[in-house]
Amino acid sequence: MKYQSRNILEQFQKDKLDLSVDELHIKYLGKKGLLNQLFKDIKNLDLETKKEAAKEANLLKSKIETNITELRKIGSKTDENLDLTIPVASTKTGNLHPITLITRDLNNFFHYFGFSVGDGPEIEEDYYNFEMMGVPKDHPARELQDTLYILEPEILLRTQTSSIEARKLKERNLPMRYVCPGKVFRNETSNKTNGALFHQYQGFYVDKNVTLGHLKWFFTKTLKHIIGPNVVIRFRTKYYPEVEPGMSPDIQCTFCHGKGCEICKQRGWIEIAGGVMIHPSTFDKAGIDRKIYSGFAFGFGLDRLAMTRFGIKDLRTMFTGKIVYK
Repeated sequence: MKYQSRNILEQFQKDKLDLSVDELHIKYLGKKGLLNQLFKDIKNLDLETKKEAAKEANLLKSKIETNITELRKIGSKTDENLDLTIPVASTKTGNLHPITLITRDLNNFFHYFGFSVGDGPEIEEDYYNFEMMGVPKDHPARELQDTLYILEPEILLRTQTSSIEARKLKERNLPMRYVCPGKVFRNETSNKTNGALFHQYQGFYVDKNVTLGHLKWFFTKTLKHIIGPNVVIRFRTKYYPEVEPGMSPDIQCTFCHGKGCEICKQRGWIEIAGGVMIHPSTFDKAGIDRKIYSGFAFGFGLDRLAMTRFGIKDLRTMFTGKIVYK
């Protein structure tokens, strides 16, 4: 019996390190606990041995009860001193979307040069989306944009974030510098480089003596910042109804390095932006004196910038929720 009592006490000392106070009480002092089992075993002993065994068992029970009482006191003091208002360490729960990363990076870049961030409705009026930007209802350029109408012909899902530019120009708070990131919508079949929903990054600058040279500098500076200092850029003239003249910067395909692949459609180059000088008719409709003010406007494809920067070979993967990129 002495050996059995000693084993129980040794086991109790070990359990104190691993078990809670309540777990200790149940294991040793509960109805089915080790001490109750010990007292049951004593009943089967002869009278002379029973007295000595009962004495040892009661001494063991007293020691364990005293230990458990002390442990409860310590735990109670700890709970009293516990400050539940102390914030716990934060844990990383996810990552920002590539489009969000690119947008924030560009916003910070242009903010350095004095640009504000503008916003506007995604469900837009035909006037701001087309009419003010030099595209009347009978203009052939409308055929290129595959517009999705909410209430034809006046209410539509915006096809370009230049609609935000149109609204800001109407405010005539000159001079003005704005960038306008946002979603745009067109009735297009999705493929690796195009989608029915995609993201544009519109920007414009209106002031006295703004020239094409200013925009070319901004294009070069922006692309080197967002893609890398070694990006290869070329400029070519291109027709846009919203501007006059029009220009587009292309970057050499970073996937094939100009050799031609399915990403660049075997051209070796990717059209990454477009723009140039704001059309005189747009100034007229906004009520801005174009004899005093001039300005440039540009638009980047955020999806293509994200693809280039993060090595994403298919635009559609950015909308699946299973993005893996280097």
